[in-house]
Amino acid sequence: MPKSLVTVLAHLLAFCLSLLALGACQPMPEPADLVLTGGKIVTLAEGRGVVSALAARGDRIVALGSEDEVRRLVGPQTRVVDLEGRLAIPGFIEGHGHFLGVGQAGMQLRLSGVESWEQIVEMVAEAVAKAQPGEWIEGRGWHQEKWIHPPAGAVDGLPTHHALSAVSPDNPVVLRHASGHASLANAKAMELGGVTATTTAPEGGEIVRSEDGEPIGVFRETAASLVARKTPPSEAELRQMVALATQECLAKGITTFQDAGSPLEWIDLLTTMADEGALRLRLWVMIRDSNERLRDRLADVRRVGYADNFLTVRAIKHSIDGALGSHGAWLLEPYSDMPGSTGLNTTSVGTIEESARLALEHGYQLCVHSIGDRANRETLDIFEAAYAENPDRDLRWRVEHAQHLHPDEIPRFASLGAIASMQAVHCTSDGPWVPQRLGEKRSREGAYVWRKLMDSGAVVTNGTDAPVEDVDPLPNFYAAVTRRMSNGEVFYPDQVMTREEALRAYTWNVAYSGFEEDLKGSLEIGKLADITVLSKDILTIPEEEILETRVVHTIVGGKVEYSRE
Repeated sequence: MPKSLVTVLAHLLAFCLSLLALGACQPMPEPADLVLTGGKIVTLAEGRGVVSALAARGDRIVALGSEDEVRRLVGPQTRVVDLEGRLAIPGFIEGHGHFLGVGQAGMQLRLSGVESWEQIVEMVAEAVAKAQPGEWIEGRGWHQEKWIHPPAGAVDGLPTHHALSAVSPDNPVVLRHASGHASLANAKAMELGGVTATTTAPEGGEIVRSEDGEPIGVFRETAASLVARKTPPSEAELRQMVALATQECLAKGITTFQDAGSPLEWIDLLTTMADEGALRLRLWVMIRDSNERLRDRLADVRRVGYADNFLTVRAIKHSIDGALGSHGAWLLEPYSDMPGSTGLNTTSVGTIEESARLALEHGYQLCVHSIGDRANRETLDIFEAAYAENPDRDLRWRVEHAQHLHPDEIPRFASLGAIASMQAVHCTSDGPWVPQRLGEKRSREGAYVWRKLMDSGAVVTNGTDAPVEDVDPLPNFYAAVTRRMSNGEVFYPDQVMTREEALRAYTWNVAYSGFEEDLKGSLEIGKLADITVLSKDILTIPEEEILETRVVHTIVGGKVEYSRE
């Protein structure tokens, strides 16, 4: 080797050693797969606050900080997303919805937003014209309180089946109430279900009748099973529901969906799809099935963080009552607009107590749909008995909805550690007619009182109950911070959330409610890179602009699963 070349190499070596001594010749870090820059990234992490850049490698966050700090992780294969000043937040977590129901709604008549019974009859007539004789026609979303006028010949404000039956003589028709807690059937569906004037409703249900005793076609709560289609959806139909629900949720910024009750067969299919790598957003699923079947399957169906955290099954769901809109919520005192009724207890207390024992035995959470004040009291009594026998266990059992509470029950949530799994948009959607059902005093003291619950120390989460409401988090966030109804009025404004509280109720709080706060709900190094990017800063913009905000990107595990063109 020439002496001059040796001299040059020696000088280079000395130079690098001097740089290394100064810390300027550090090994290059492994490049990230995804880098976000140029925006406002709200981490919700304690002590971290807001940063301008984030990096993910694989499905985890590996860096948070300034653009200069994070750009060191940009390599040849790194996808760099310029946020262009937009807001990035922890991915929205749907805290209570019906995942396959969202997909199924896309395969049926959509009746939400329809202004009259006459319009619904017209929609069914159009569907009949395209259907084969005997083909079932199903729909969901009607709500008698939201029609511009009551139907002719209404019973308790509900339509009778006659106009519907006239346009569908050869096709069974079943239309579910927006709440999912009542169904309206035509004569053909009642004929196939064997429903006559002498039919008795099952326990926890009601067949609504006219003065002459004839069924009008409306079946409340468990009675809806009498007219339901008996053949379950095929695997192909279920997979289509998953695909449709996934598409809609990702487009609306949802990275995890907490499913509020699926039967074991549906969960088996979701497990198969998880094994196939076919799930594109994360599912946290409650089992909704009989205690007899649960005893046989709880041990083997339990999943925690399955398939790279795309599927968790560790909760049992029951409904102790129905919905307020269908007069099915179980109340301590009669309805103001139906003095002869206190609603319906749809699942016996004894059945739920047995489920509680199974949940404790197998390490499951118990989640109980409780809307009326009597339902909430009974549910908290069940929780209290279980907690007393297990004082050292972190159970995080959940009251799903917790809509209408007696004042005595409000502090019990915090004292028991029970989660109030609520839906802010129900407040603004139902608000105009809630005082009709409960009266002003009960409405003011206990209807959708999330501020009182939070101030008492309870954990409150948010969700949409989709497809009861649109799965879109932004109208729901708006409802939480304004309580402004469609008529422009505000439903008891002292119960509003702050913007940050509303964001936490849709992210960290929901993660906590499913024992997943170490994985998601905030943006921290080591956590899953589940992120929602919004077109506007919902934490600072004027209230009216929240509803104009759009989802720009939905990122699940560091992969951009949705981008708005």
